[in-house]
Amino acid sequence: MQGQRLRIGEVAGRAGVNIQTLRYYERRGLLKAPVRTASGYREYPSETVRLIRFIKRAQDLGFTLKEIEELIALRDTKGRKRSEVRSLAEAKMRDIDKKLAQLQAMRSALYTMVESCACRDGRPSCPILEALDDAPDTTAADDLPAPGSNHASQ
Repeated sequence: MQGQRLRIGEVAGRAGVNIQTLRYYERRGLLKAPVRTASGYREYPSETVRLIRFIKRAQDLGFTLKEIEELIALRDTKGRKRSEVRSLAEAKMRDIDKKLAQLQAMRSALYTMVESCACRDGRPSCPILEALDDAPDTTAADDLPAPGSNHASQ
């Protein structure tokens, strides 16, 4: 397969993505612009399939496309700096841990609301909706710019 040229549909099929994904990756700069045939068809090097699978696996692990750009640059660099790759992976793990903690807090709050729900008792009030209505405002009104004001010049 090395050296073989593939059309966009073939690359997409082999990589398990749709054609629009390939075009998007091109626009984002994750994929180099392919050669075009005389009739305008895109022809990709066969290695593109492997690169797209790399991108998808990185996304599955939670990396953003910006982070994946960094990983691709490190992947393509001779004498890779393994410490940089490890650093990116460790940062991603910290992000995941933070999100897990946030999700657990959300679940706990919802659990408390569900447990206090009295809808089975036929009461007209709903403690879940009341809790959502009575949630403290997390944004101080004083911190917001007045409508029509230009806060950039402050």
